[in-house]
Amino acid sequence: MIAIDLTHWDHPDGARLRTAQRTELDARYGCDDHEPGTVPTAETMTVFLVARNDGKAVGCGGLRLLEPGAAEIKRMYVTPEARGTGVSVALLRALEERAREHGVTRLLLETGIGQPDAIRFYQREGYEPIENFGPYRGESISRCFARDL
Repeated sequence: MIAIDLTHWDHPDGARLRTAQRTELDARYGCDDHEPGTVPTAETMTVFLVARNDGKAVGCGGLRLLEPGAAEIKRMYVTPEARGTGVSVALLRALEERAREHGVTRLLLETGIGQPDAIRFYQREGYEPIENFGPYRGESISRCFARDL
């Protein structure tokens, strides 16, 4: 059973998942300098969710408000063993619902060329490619997407 809960950014489950995400991305990109822009913090994130399967934290994701009506999905991550089990979709839908609760009508996100699985996932879930926005402009490894809610 998948449960998705609003969680404080500094909760140990969220910190562990974000560290695992960072480790995976560092390996995919061969460096630790693959994220342009301001690193998310408890102060910059509006919402942070943790997904649990039978009580075990297996995914996370957050929202950072960009401007009225728009937010960016940040730190969306599902552990490798939980991929393909529905956790990713459930987590994304929960983020979209939280976004609506905050008056967001457009969600944006950035992923990268080293994450073809993420690109396929977001496109399958209705996110359309857009020009790189904000800190991702001009970044050759970044791929940006958006969806109107």
